[in-house]
Amino acid sequence: MNEPKLDPHCEAILQEYRDNLPAFQEKAAAIHQTLKDTLAGAGLLVAALECRVKTEESLAGKLALKGGKYASLKDITDIIGLRIITFYTDDVDKVASAVERLFTVDWENSVDKRKLHEIDSFGYLSLHYVCSEPDFPFRFEIQMRTVLQHAWANMNHDTGYKSGVEVPREHLRNLNRLAGMLELVDEQFSRIRMDITNYRRKIQALVASGNLDEVPLDGDSYRSFLQLGPFDKLNRRIASVNQAEIQEVSLLAYMPVFKALSCKTLGDVVKLIKEHSEAAYQLACYQLGLTDLDIISSSLGPQNICIAAILKRGFGAEGLRLMFDQIGGTAGGNQALAEMILEQAQDLPFMNQK
Repeated sequence: MNEPKLDPHCEAILQEYRDNLPAFQEKAAAIHQTLKDTLAGAGLLVAALECRVKTEESLAGKLALKGGKYASLKDITDIIGLRIITFYTDDVDKVASAVERLFTVDWENSVDKRKLHEIDSFGYLSLHYVCSEPDFPFRFEIQMRTVLQHAWANMNHDTGYKSGVEVPREHLRNLNRLAGMLELVDEQFSRIRMDITNYRRKIQALVASGNLDEVPLDGDSYRSFLQLGPFDKLNRRIASVNQAEIQEVSLLAYMPVFKALSCKTLGDVVKLIKEHSEAAYQLACYQLGLTDLDIISSSLGPQNICIAAILKRGFGAEGLRLMFDQIGGTAGGNQALAEMILEQAQDLPFMNQK
């Protein structure tokens, strides 16, 4: 490829670029790290954070096309370019807010292309900031858009759409229809996330208020329920058998077991705990009575509650095996363990109660 022919003015700008290239590279890396740290600190998860310094070849091509509009290198704002790609449309505004706090935004030259309303504008609905820092004489650009907007823009570039290549009307219509669909998907992803967030807040409020009969048993509600320490009283009672310490572990694996035991709400779980806590304690006394264990797992309480419920309902060793498969994964020893527990429990008081 032949290098573009530049006039003396453009050659001077290109030489200015060469002289400052190390500074551009250093500043680009610093801005990238600052953005990375800031977004992470704010809890903003993004799909990608890209950074590049314009190559000499790219700059020369730009100068060959419209070098006359630039008085100096300082007039070219995209020598350093960054792109932040978010998962959700509403996160673009959150990222923009972070950028505004970090850098000085040149509002006159920045563009919010999201305000476009053309039917074929979806792939170009990015937020484009021209920014600066007091200690750096050159401006830089930060583009913010969603994953779907980014994918659409790349596809358009690949197909030649919007690049000056004539696209047959039929294909153009299909592209525009697809753009509308993707824009709707982008909006719905954000709406669904907002609905889920609102649901979680509602569930947390219901759990905190104690209205557990109104709370369906699911992953979100069960996590909130565990924060109340529903098994703490039983675990402390069990620990007192050997004056043992309690080692906290995750109890999330027991949620599907409670569901299998016909618990549809958190209120059902509470009833199951009340109904079988004494039996769970009897099991623990048998398990720990002849040992000198001084540390027990916080899972012992819920596990024994589930064991007692399974045995009282007549599900036997097969029911116990299925429980162990659920909470620890399928293993060859689960059947033997289930049979051993069934045999141990036969003479305990709760098994002989009518």
